[in-house]
Amino acid sequence: QVQLVESGGGSVQTGGSLRLSCAASGYSVSRDLIGWFRQAPGRDREGVAYSYRATTGYVDSVKGRFTISQDNAKNTLYLQMNSLKPEDTAMYYCAAEQGRAGLNVFAPRTYHSWGQGTQVTVSS
Repeated sequence: QVQLVESGGGSVQTGGSLRLSCAASGYSVSRDLIGWFRQAPGRDREGVAYSYRATTGYVDSVKGRFTISQDNAKNTLYLQMNSLKPEDTAMYYCAAEQGRAGLNVFAPRTYHSWGQGTQVTVSS
């Protein structure tokens, strides 16, 4: 059974930190492509970061502030978010897909499985 469950969202002030979790079943965080996305009200869903085997990547707006880590025993991927800004406010989703060459890892259409999302709110 494929399931992705996000948790860890909340409300913080500018400069604060949160750690999001994505608990996966039906996919392996150590072998499959896992992406983090966010969607603010009235805006398109955008890719934030991804993990595929030994490789991670981030969009420019979060580089140096967000970091992916994983716990293979728990089959869980984490997104550590530091130095949060009001523009980081959004619903955050993790998504999974079987990895292969040529995928656009930051495009939502790449992924078939999605979690329900967790809200992150950053106040100034």
